[in-house]
Amino acid sequence: MSSKTEKTIELNGRKFTIIGTAHISAESIEEVTSYISEKKPDCVAVELDEKRYESMTNPSEWANLDIVQVLKNNEGFLILANLVLASFQRRMGKKIGVHPGDEMKAAVNRAKMMNIPIAMIDRPISVTLRRAWQKNSLVGKTKLLSTLLANSFTSSEFSSEQIETLKKTSEMDSMLTEFSGFLPSVKEVLIDERDRYIAAKLLQTEGQNILAVIGVGHLAGVLKHMEKIASGQESGDISDISTVEKSGSKTKFLGFLIPAIIIAMLAAGFYFGGIKTGKAMLGSWIIWNGLLAALGTVLAGGHIITILTAFVAAPITSLCPLVGAGMVTGLVQIFVCKPKVSDMENLHDDAANLKSFYKNRILRCLLVFFFSTIGSSLGTFIAGASFLSLSGIFGK
Repeated sequence: MSSKTEKTIELNGRKFTIIGTAHISAESIEEVTSYISEKKPDCVAVELDEKRYESMTNPSEWANLDIVQVLKNNEGFLILANLVLASFQRRMGKKIGVHPGDEMKAAVNRAKMMNIPIAMIDRPISVTLRRAWQKNSLVGKTKLLSTLLANSFTSSEFSSEQIETLKKTSEMDSMLTEFSGFLPSVKEVLIDERDRYIAAKLLQTEGQNILAVIGVGHLAGVLKHMEKIASGQESGDISDISTVEKSGSKTKFLGFLIPAIIIAMLAAGFYFGGIKTGKAMLGSWIIWNGLLAALGTVLAGGHIITILTAFVAAPITSLCPLVGAGMVTGLVQIFVCKPKVSDMENLHDDAANLKSFYKNRILRCLLVFFFSTIGSSLGTFIAGASFLSLSGIFGK
């Protein structure tokens, strides 16, 4: 039975043919290229954004990564997640013989060959990842990245059932579907928002006869939103999901509130409990923050200087919302273990193997950033909780 899922819909006098493709399928490549050659549509729209298309056509783009700037911009989590997704994509391509997204690239190439206008109708992956990241707490982010890493490093073979499932979803969707239960915001951002975004962008394309090539997993949602927009039941304005939300005053307030509470508790310990109680609370703060951040750095394979830096820096950075422990440890790790050209060139391949992941100096730096941040955050909450028993004011 053919894997092709093709739907034709006429809206406001325009014809839209939407082919729901299998992202890992040689058959899908043949389907879309044959349709373009035979039907010669006015426009070919694909479920890609400019950045993802560039990544497909220029795999060496990661060689331009400025890791120092990434750390300064506090983007370590996002880059790490992006690299793991990309490595998973390459890994699937090696196992199955067709890279996810090859049918999209083939559609673009055939359209270019025939001088047919092309439209990239997916939301930029950077916006999608940032929105998914922003909507989750530290615990949610940890779950998200931990599962991504686990999927990336697994050495088990894929069953035929798993491969069939993967053929129906993109590399992002397939890896993160399992989060919809305990992290529904991930599904909302990756699937629901993108269905609406793709539908609106598709309706904005020019021409009377449009071909859209999208993953079959998005087909039903995109059609639903297209019909609602065309009938006026839903606005075609997607500005609310096209950008990353700026941190609101509430978020900024909370960022300063926790350090303020910690400082106030320490001050109260010294004032009401005396020097002995104050020192005990301060010692607990330094030990828990420093020790867990250092332990995280050890787990990440950090240099001994980075480990010591984590222990010293974490108790201080935890009281400063503008600078995180991960930023400091990541920068120190890059300084003491400077990346080589080969680290840049092998980013994709190394991200798919645990042993290579730790050997690659850039990836190890990102792990240091991730684990030291998690350790410092855990230390903040554990130390804060310990104040309750150490200080007579807060109860024993």
